[in-house]
Amino acid sequence: MPRIAYVNGSYVPHHEASVHIEDRGFQFADGIYEVVACINGKMTDERGHLDRLERSLDELGIPMPVTRRSLQFIIREMVRRNRLKNANVYIQVTRGVAKRDFPFPVEVPPSIVLTARNFQFDNNKNVEKGVTAMTVADIRWKRRDIKTTMLLAQVLAKQEAMDGGAYDAWMVDDEGFVTEASSSNAWIVTKDGKLVTRNATTSILRGVTRTAFEKICSGLQMKIEERAFTPAEAYEAQEAFNTSAVALVVPVIMLDGKKIGTGEPGPVAKKLYAEYRAYAEGQRGEHVEWVANLDEDEA
Repeated sequence: MPRIAYVNGSYVPHHEASVHIEDRGFQFADGIYEVVACINGKMTDERGHLDRLERSLDELGIPMPVTRRSLQFIIREMVRRNRLKNANVYIQVTRGVAKRDFPFPVEVPPSIVLTARNFQFDNNKNVEKGVTAMTVADIRWKRRDIKTTMLLAQVLAKQEAMDGGAYDAWMVDDEGFVTEASSSNAWIVTKDGKLVTRNATTSILRGVTRTAFEKICSGLQMKIEERAFTPAEAYEAQEAFNTSAVALVVPVIMLDGKKIGTGEPGPVAKKLYAEYRAYAEGQRGEHVEWVANLDEDEA
């Protein structure tokens, strides 16, 4: 089936899609991105992802290339034109095309590119069987709360994990605390049943899927502790998992060669995955609004 991309106002064959060599996204990683999941034909957490997209653009001083309503139409048109029922729609916005120079260019329109990729949310082996992970040093810049296209550190982290025989990387800061996984938020379940994930500061990207889980867990009366935790605490946890817009909930069954809990996906991860699927289908009320909610001391 031919794939279609959207580039600056035009729907074009994927293999012909291109941007200018002096686009600042290519030259400087001067841009942001978001991913919206379409599950069984329904957009999931679209509101939250567009909230975060607008906030990331504002933090970088890049204007919205189109209105939110227009972008919502383009997202749906991408799914329709690619004849997809289950997909991840990638949105990338850069500062635009200009002579290569560090200062912001004046009166240059931003560039916008969308692609849609088929993704099978059902019968996902990573979700059903769990994955292994290893810890690596977090070498990213200090504004990780902005979802930029500057992903080289994450690429290196993921590759280091794969070279070490693991599926994913959990990044660790200079103080020895887990920040997040290579492209998702990291969670553990303590022996007393509490869910722990890193508090939202400029040290991490506050996930839209994570925000949805805050609502879901509140409805289930499950306690979430937003705080830093160490790899050693993770080794002793009952469960561990990642959350993201792409794979939703992925159990981590082994970290640094140490079995987490029983070494199999646990009941909490399974429960939350089922609840999120119900949420995605509209069975748990409205989808959440996203706000940064950064801790004041690190905002």
